[in-house]
Amino acid sequence: MADDDPRTDQQLVEAANRGEEAAFAALYYRYRDWVVRLALRFTGSQADALDVLQETFAYLLGKLPDLRLTARMTTFLYPVVKHLSLALLQKKRRHVAGDELLYAQPAPEPDRTEESRAELAEACSALPGHHLEVVLLRFVDSMSLQEIADALDIPLGTVKSRLHHALNTLRESQKTRRYFGRDEEDSQ
Repeated sequence: MADDDPRTDQQLVEAANRGEEAAFAALYYRYRDWVVRLALRFTGSQADALDVLQETFAYLLGKLPDLRLTARMTTFLYPVVKHLSLALLQKKRRHVAGDELLYAQPAPEPDRTEESRAELAEACSALPGHHLEVVLLRFVDSMSLQEIADALDIPLGTVKSRLHHALNTLRESQKTRRYFGRDEEDSQ
C-alpha cells in the first residue's frame, strides 16, 4: 500500500517528478491527516478541511514535474494549506480575521484530561494570533524553529521572539504553569 512506502520524501518527490503515480500516492497518504488537522485549525469545519486537503494535493500535483523539495514536506505544505484555508473562508464570505482562525481548533496532547485541555485552550486563547501560530507549529506540528521561519516566510529571530513571548505568557498563567515550566520552586 502507498502509505507503507519506505522512501524519503525527497525520493518520493523525485519519483513523482518522473511520473510515478505510486510516489505521489505515498506522499498523499503520508501527509493527508496532517493537512486535514492543520486546515481544521484554520477553518473550524471538517468539510472545509477536506476541501482544503483536496486543493492542497491538486496544487502539489500541479507543481510536478518541476517540484524541488528544499525543506521538510510540512514546511512546504504549511503556507499552501494556510493560504487555501483562508481563501476558502473568504470565498464563503465569513467575516473572521486571519489571526482569529487559529483559535478555531487548538490541538491538545492526546493524553491530557478534558480539564487540562480546557486550561490549555483558555491560556492559548490569550495569545495573539501570530504567537499562537508559532506555538502550534512548534509543539503540535513538531517543526523546528528554522522550519517555522521558512513556512511563515519570516526571519528566524522573529520566530524565536514570538515563541519566547508566547511561552512567557503561558508560564504566567497559574493554570498552565505546570505545562510550560519555571515554577517558582524550580527557579530557586
